[in-house]
Amino acid sequence: MKKSSLVLYSALAAVSGGLLAGAPAPKTQVLTVTNRLNLARKAETVSLPMSQLRALAESFGPENILVKDAASGQVLVSQLLDNDADGRADELIFQTDVPARGERKFALSSAKNAAAERPQSPFTTFSRFVPERTDDYAWENERVAFRTYGPVAQQLFEAGKKDGTLSSGMDCWLKRVSFPVIDKWYAGHVVRPGFYHKDIGEGYDPYHVGVSRGCGGIGVWDNDQLYVSKNFTSYKTLATGPIRTVFELTYAPWDANGRTVTEKKRISLDLGSNLTRYEEQLSSAQPLPNCTIGLTLHNQKGTVKADSTAGWFRYWEPVDDSEMGTGVVITPAALLRFADYRTEKKDLSQLHIRVKPANKVVYYAGFGWKKSGQYASAAEWDAYLADFARRLASPLQVKFK
Repeated sequence: MKKSSLVLYSALAAVSGGLLAGAPAPKTQVLTVTNRLNLARKAETVSLPMSQLRALAESFGPENILVKDAASGQVLVSQLLDNDADGRADELIFQTDVPARGERKFALSSAKNAAAERPQSPFTTFSRFVPERTDDYAWENERVAFRTYGPVAQQLFEAGKKDGTLSSGMDCWLKRVSFPVIDKWYAGHVVRPGFYHKDIGEGYDPYHVGVSRGCGGIGVWDNDQLYVSKNFTSYKTLATGPIRTVFELTYAPWDANGRTVTEKKRISLDLGSNLTRYEEQLSSAQPLPNCTIGLTLHNQKGTVKADSTAGWFRYWEPVDDSEMGTGVVITPAALLRFADYRTEKKDLSQLHIRVKPANKVVYYAGFGWKKSGQYASAAEWDAYLADFARRLASPLQVKFK
């Protein structure tokens, strides 16, 4: 089984010893990445702010910075990110293995034509708006894929028309190939509606969302009810590339038991990870009692397991001739409580992870499908979530020499 990577975005790297802006560009800048855990970290994302790389960038531009393994001299795949869409790079990312309680050194340099030296990754991340299937937004890497639903789908639902969907829940696309499937599966749907609901050897979409939160959608729990938004109203694609895809979804103001809530999600997915990162931005003129993250329990035939001290929660369930696990990981300090909520009402039985309300709530949610060959059992899925939580609690340390 291929080892999967961990995506640690928030506070991933404590960077020190920066370069002085305006100084002559050095030929190389040495970087040390340290793992404090007694746990080997595989293909983990390292994030470097461009504020630390100005001198290198001034030579030939940010796009011509190379990252090399200091020991072997091998050039690594890297990606620039413009996180605020202002046309300027904010961050340089790459992935690496780091042994348990070990370190790796890297040499950063600038070259006139770095693209010719930088290797091409055999895998990628991807996301896009999908008008050909009403107006979904879908995203994927080489392990998993997801989608959610836009305003036209809501309008069709409210008008009682075909292809209508009213949901701000998150849908899982179960893939068992490492190449991108979003474009191919939607193209198949145009020719034969529902194409991606049948597995022809690449995977399929058997996952039902309905009015549930699906895999990681949110709401506000109050007065024995979960209040939720409707479909997203607008989107902004910020990045796709060999390591990370990033986009934003905005929602119309919605009611949470008399409170008007405004909501924007920044969603990102790294190569090698089974979990999407959600940065939930919620605001209300009146205090909110919580932000509740949901995992649907479908027909309630699966099993729930949680470790609130470590900050992970999961549901493992049968799916046709196989099984799958969904999960949420969050920093334990943000947690209020969790509840295994069961009801006879359709789609409303869910695992509720209630966290402290804040202007920004960060958590990770995703899935593992047994038929993909990634996780053979609930125990293996639990181990993945537990390791993810440990790494989230102990980010890699990054230091410039």
